Amino acid sequence: MTEFPPAARIETVRLTVSQAVVRFLARQYSERDGQRQRLFAGCFGIFGHGNVAGLGQALLQAELDEPGALRYVLGRNEQAVVHTAVGYARARDRLQIWAVSTSVGPGATNMLTGAALATINRLPVLLLPADTFATRSAGPLLQELERPESGDVTVNDAFRPVSRYFDRIWRPEQLPGALLGAMRVLTDPAETGAVTLCFPQDVQAEAFDWPVELFAERTWHVGRPLPEPAALARAVQVLRSARRPLVVAGGGVIYSDATEALAAFAEATGVPVAQTQAGKGALPFDHPRSVGAIGSTGTTAANALAREADVVLGIGTRWQDFTTASHTAFNDPGVRFVNVNVAAMDAAKHAGVTVQADARQTLTALSDALAGWSVEEAYRARTAGLKDAWEATVESAYHPAVPSAGEGGRLTQNEVIGIVNEVSGPRDVVVCAAGSMPGDLHKMWRVRDRKGYHVEYGYSCMGYEIPGGIGVRMASPDRDVFVMLGDAGYLMMPTELVTAVQEGVKIVVVLVQNHGFASIGALSEQLGSQRFGTRYRYRSESGRLDGDVLPVDLAANAASLGVDVLVAKDGPSLAEALRTAKAADRTTVVHVETDPLIDAPSSESWWDVPVSEVSTLQSTQEARTVYEQWKGRQRAFLRPTQP
Repeated sequence: MTEFPPAARIETVRLTVSQAVVRFLARQYSERDGQRQRLFAGCFGIFGHGNVAGLGQALLQAELDEPGALRYVLGRNEQAVVHTAVGYARARDRLQIWAVSTSVGPGATNMLTGAALATINRLPVLLLPADTFATRSAGPLLQELERPESGDVTVNDAFRPVSRYFDRIWRPEQLPGALLGAMRVLTDPAETGAVTLCFPQDVQAEAFDWPVELFAERTWHVGRPLPEPAALARAVQVLRSARRPLVVAGGGVIYSDATEALAAFAEATGVPVAQTQAGKGALPFDHPRSVGAIGSTGTTAANALAREADVVLGIGTRWQDFTTASHTAFNDPGVRFVNVNVAAMDAAKHAGVTVQADARQTLTALSDALAGWSVEEAYRARTAGLKDAWEATVESAYHPAVPSAGEGGRLTQNEVIGIVNEVSGPRDVVVCAAGSMPGDLHKMWRVRDRKGYHVEYGYSCMGYEIPGGIGVRMASPDRDVFVMLGDAGYLMMPTELVTAVQEGVKIVVVLVQNHGFASIGALSEQLGSQRFGTRYRYRSESGRLDGDVLPVDLAANAASLGVDVLVAKDGPSLAEALRTAKAADRTTVVHVETDPLIDAPSSESWWDVPVSEVSTLQSTQEARTVYEQWKGRQRAFLRPTQP
């Protein structure tokens, strides 16, 4: 009989599963470039019967026994607090994040939209929804989904397709592996997104003897993968062959803190730089090589250069349809792509030369390898001319010859953007997400700081604006945050203003009242649907929603939530209200009415939204003709990359 040496004694501590989770999260750190910080800034949550006695008790115990270890913040809407966590993570370049705890049932599924937003935008957030009983001792439970063909599916399985990592902790023994797997994804720039760990209610409260080493401080190092030499050589070969190259800078440039490296590359080579929504701020607006936004909501300068580009260097972009103008932006028949990205999926798009590496490291390597190479002087001059022409267009939109030329003397949205831009400071942040405002900001906002522009346009989620702005301000307490949104976006999620008041988090909310869906209204008209169903109106005797404007007082609504409210009537009063709000130490909503029928300057670009192929409406028939003309310019990018 084999004799085994006595087993080594493992020191343990007896805690519930929830207490173990909280203690573990409080001891996680991230590090990049020698800068180390707590990985978790805290935990947002709303308690219900599924988590109040589990994670709720654990958070209370931690707050009393170990103050500051894992801060708890009460939110008002589960979706909203995920948005706040995402806004925070983006502002911190994904190096510091939040957890979010909810009850079972509707509390959990309310987070689905937030999870999708986080994963689509490649932003980390840890979701901790409660779940049904592992023992099934009391089933069927309140809020339990019963399926006749399966006994182990709960509503939380809906998180699987919108999470980058998903697990359900049926037994305490499963917890260490699940937590370590979650941390791996949350701290991996290529893999990150929403991470969902589901906790059955009974398991949350179950005690277990945990090895104390589980709770030792653990540092997750966020690396900077170097470009593979052969891939770099291929990229350099293609770039050296270019006569009309263009850089498209995405969010990866900002997350990797590569803006200085990008500026050095652009200055040395003369290559102009266009920016996606997530990449806006990669260069300040007045940098000589910056040609601003690209694509469907781009500048005429960037889009003109895109049409002519023979080589496009995409850095940290996932090539969203708005960026490529639904594959109509790049018209040179021989255009080739070089893609720099930490994510293999994005680096391989458009049949480009794939450089799977960190943006900053790659830009530095490209600058060294291209030393002495530059675009021709004529191309520099063309870039400068296009840039100057667009800046003149923006200036005319900000300061029209006839101010407040909208119906009834109302401001245009262009004027509102201009006034906010000019009142805000160089390091202040503008936050937006959906409606007509993101496109107008993308093309016209004059960004002056790499973190000065925060528009969520991967999911374009109405309601993100206020909670996202709170997250940005919590992450950047030394910056003023200007949240810009329309009435439709405001009505989606105003309740987090209460959270701002509760936490003493100051934001300036610029509430643009245009009595409907300005963005979709304009799109509807463009596509021949005559703004149907996009205006906030009474139902008239005809049975249609075409009566008088609804008497909705959003200023009064905001005031009822505990914030200061200022109402602006024209340009001077708006500027004064914004200066007052900026000087204040608490959240202020600035309400202003605008005319939604006056558009921003054209991008001379397109977005693929199909139009009815047959219709009795002349407006739709005409729109279909235009649609088919644009479809004829659409192309797949499949050309081999060799010169």
